[in-house]
Amino acid sequence: MGVLVQKSVQEVLDDLVQPSNISVRSGEELLGKVRATIADDDKAKAEEDKEPLRRKPRLEVLARAEFDAHSAVVPWAVLHTLARATALSAKGAGRGLAEHWGALKYNQALAGGPERFLRLTDEGQRIAEQYKNLQSGELGVGFGLTVAEQVLRRRFPAHSVTIVAADTALRGGWALNSRDKGPNVRYRYRPHYFAEVWRPGERSLVVPIVCKGNHGNESSSIDQLVSASAHAEGVHLGEWNETPGLLLSTELALDGVVTVHVLQAVGRGGRLDRPRGERLPNLDTDPEPKNIFPGIQPPPDGDRVLPPVPGCQLTPEYYTWFQETLGRTDAAALMAFTGSGAGTAKYLTERQGRKRFTDFAHAASNSVQDVRRLLQGRTYVGTDHVFRLNGPRVEAFSGLDVTLFDLLRDRKAEKYRALVHAERDTRPRLLWDEEWNGPLSVRADGSVLALRVLPPGGEHDPTSVPGT
Repeated sequence: MGVLVQKSVQEVLDDLVQPSNISVRSGEELLGKVRATIADDDKAKAEEDKEPLRRKPRLEVLARAEFDAHSAVVPWAVLHTLARATALSAKGAGRGLAEHWGALKYNQALAGGPERFLRLTDEGQRIAEQYKNLQSGELGVGFGLTVAEQVLRRRFPAHSVTIVAADTALRGGWALNSRDKGPNVRYRYRPHYFAEVWRPGERSLVVPIVCKGNHGNESSSIDQLVSASAHAEGVHLGEWNETPGLLLSTELALDGVVTVHVLQAVGRGGRLDRPRGERLPNLDTDPEPKNIFPGIQPPPDGDRVLPPVPGCQLTPEYYTWFQETLGRTDAAALMAFTGSGAGTAKYLTERQGRKRFTDFAHAASNSVQDVRRLLQGRTYVGTDHVFRLNGPRVEAFSGLDVTLFDLLRDRKAEKYRALVHAERDTRPRLLWDEEWNGPLSVRADGSVLALRVLPPGGEHDPTSVPGT
C-alpha cells in the first residue's frame, strides 16, 4: 500500500484558489437515457399497480451557447457558493460547522490546477462510508449551483441572479410538514432552490433548481436526474406545467474528474408578472406570512374539473408577495452568513424559522460578532471561526461589505439590491490576497469568504478594522 502524504496547510490553501476544469454534460445522448429510464420506471410501477410519479413532462438539453463543456471553476468559489446556499440550514443542532461553516470540511477534498480537471483528492476519496452521501450531496449543491448560475447569467446578462433555499421561501406561504402550522402540503417532492433573475423595480423570473450529487458514475447521475424531474414538478409557478427548471447531478467519481450532468425543463411560466393595478414589490416592509391552501390545479378534462394534485402552486394574486418573500429570504441568508441573528430574524416569518435566530448572535459557536476586516480596500463586517488544519490554527472569515451590511441591518433591502445590481460585474473577486495571506472570494452579492493561517501570537493584523 502507498503511504498517504499529508499536505501542508500552505499547500491546502494554495490549492483552493487554483483554477481547474470540470466537465459539464447536456446532450441528446444524456437526455435519451433519462427519458428511457423514466419510461422503464413508469412501466415498473404500472406492473405493480402503483401510481407513477408526476414528472416534468418537457425535458430538454441546454443550448450549446449556454455552457462550456470544460467549465473553469475554482474550489474556493465553489465552497463559497455552498456556504451561501446553506446559511439558513437547520441541519443539525450545532450552529457552527453544521451550517455555513460546513463548507470548510471540504477544503482538502478537491484538487486540480491550471489546464487540469478537478477531481477528488485522497482525502476526499477516503472519507468514511457513512459520510460519503453527505459529501456528494453537499458538493453536488456547490457544483450544481455554480453551473446553474453560469447558465442563467449567460441567458440574462443584464440581470442579477440570486439563489434562495426553496423550503425556506415556500414556508412563507405553505406548511411543508406536520411540524409547520397551517394546511399541510403532504408531498415530499419539491425543488431544492429557486433562482431569482431580477432587476431593481422590475418583475422577477423564478427558476426552480434541483441539485444532486453522487460518488458513482454516469448511471448514478441518470438516476438522480430522473428523481430530480419529480422534485422539480412539485412546485408550479403560474399555469399547469409551464414552470421552467434546471436539473443537475454532479458525479464525483473516485477515479475520474468532476462532471456535472444538466438538463432543463422548458416552460413559459416562472415570471412574476404584476396583475393589473397590483403594487410593486417592497422588500423594506415586514415579512407577511400566508396560509396558501396546498395543491396544484390540473387543466379541465373537457367539461370536467379535475381535483388538485399534491404540491404547491403560486397563482397570480400571490406574485408580488412571493417576489418579496424571495428577496427577504435572501437578505436573511446574507445576515446569517455574517453571524447577525437579529439581522436575520427581521426578514423571516415564524414558520420560516425566525425564532431560531432571535436567541443567538453568531452563525458559528466561538465566533466574535462585528469582526471587521479590510480586504482589497473594502471593509467587511461578519464573523470568524478558528480551527486546526493539519496542525496549525486557521481562521475563516465570512462577512458582507459594511455598506451593504448597514443597509440590510437598517431594513433598506431595496437600496441594497440597487447597489448590488449596479456592481454585479465589478464586485466579484477571487484571488490569493497577499496582505490577508490566504484565499479570498467575493461574490456579486457583496459577501466574502476568506481563509488564512493565523499569524503568530502578538503579531499585528493589518486587516483588522476597529468596530463601531
